Amino acid sequence: MISYEITGGVKLSGKIKIAGNKNSILPIMAACLLTKETCTIKNVPEISDVDVMTQLMQLTGAKIERKDKSTLTISAQVVTPADFPQDLTQKLRAAILLLGPMLARCGKVRMGHPGGDIIGRRPLDTHIQALVALGAKIKEGDFYDGSAKNLNGADIFLEEASVTATENVIMAAVLAAGTTTIRRAASEPHVIDLCQFLNKMGALISGIGSNVLTIVGVKHLKGATFAVRPDHIEVGTFAILAAVAASKLEMSPVIGQDLEMILLTLSKFGVKYKLEKDTLTVTGSKLKATEKVVTDVWPGFPTDLIAPMIVLATQAKGVTIVHDWMYESRMFFVDKLLSMGAKVEIADPHRVLVYGPTKLFGQRLDTPDIRAGIAIVIAALTATGKSQIDKAELIERGYENIVERLSALGAQITRIES
Repeated sequence: MISYEITGGVKLSGKIKIAGNKNSILPIMAACLLTKETCTIKNVPEISDVDVMTQLMQLTGAKIERKDKSTLTISAQVVTPADFPQDLTQKLRAAILLLGPMLARCGKVRMGHPGGDIIGRRPLDTHIQALVALGAKIKEGDFYDGSAKNLNGADIFLEEASVTATENVIMAAVLAAGTTTIRRAASEPHVIDLCQFLNKMGALISGIGSNVLTIVGVKHLKGATFAVRPDHIEVGTFAILAAVAASKLEMSPVIGQDLEMILLTLSKFGVKYKLEKDTLTVTGSKLKATEKVVTDVWPGFPTDLIAPMIVLATQAKGVTIVHDWMYESRMFFVDKLLSMGAKVEIADPHRVLVYGPTKLFGQRLDTPDIRAGIAIVIAALTATGKSQIDKAELIERGYENIVERLSALGAQITRIES
């Protein structure tokens, strides 16, 4: 188990480099199974989810090498059907992204149920609906058993605008015969990254960035070199940290278009920022509550920032309603904040009322999931006294070298491995 010891109340300042997008790198890695040629991926975040995806892909025969801290080379010249075991898939929700590529490349796949954060129901119905529409057969039981003699293009309306289901059907469709149209497709920045990478490999995808994608199947894909875009969720996380615990924080590189709803929401809280080219600077802010923060499908406010946003609301004057309709367990981490002195009422599994500003105090806490974990880190840095955050390995699934990066800003944080 990994724990963080944090002494809060110290104002942070400085510059921080934004890592590559966590939700981009995992489908991009999976897409490398679609070609026999070598792919080089740059700006790869150093996170444990990448390590688990590497282990899964190596079971197929793929050769993966980290050339330096931020570059991967992936060669899938020979790929054979593999059983992806439960002990690995349960560590990674994104393991499901191997379904589409393996069906396209090998016509067969078997995997244990994917795991990941426990934040509510995360059914795979949309994945199965879309892949079956392309001609796959998928049996559900203790494992997911998929097979496909031939994949053929289809007109698909997704049951929900699921990011990973959109990515799975894109990867299956690029080598399918004929044309595939995906309606109600997810359009998040990481979906854009995957589409742009596949097009560099020779895929024919149009409508990128919209909710309707058209894919003309090709017979072969080639190798490509691609740089993962900066992680907008990480930018939002550090912007929230800056608003509650820093005098000035400069973040780069950023893509302004990826931050529009995040910055709009922060501005309603009175957060002061400046966006210039690829740099976002947030300065100390006098925070005021806003009426409501509600998650939505892209380009709405992202669910992955709801937990840090609740921490920000504890430091804002007034009452804020925070509503995440997507996941019924996202809010349950607030009991950690209550033990630190926060005033939060759980209205129902999807909504909380946050009263601020409240003074937070150090506490010993467990990490429930990646995003709640980083929210607790932000709370501990804001709090008076010492905190210990256990099960911090969950945070490291999604945040690269977080202890070193926060220490460089002046945070009093220590990583302990037991």
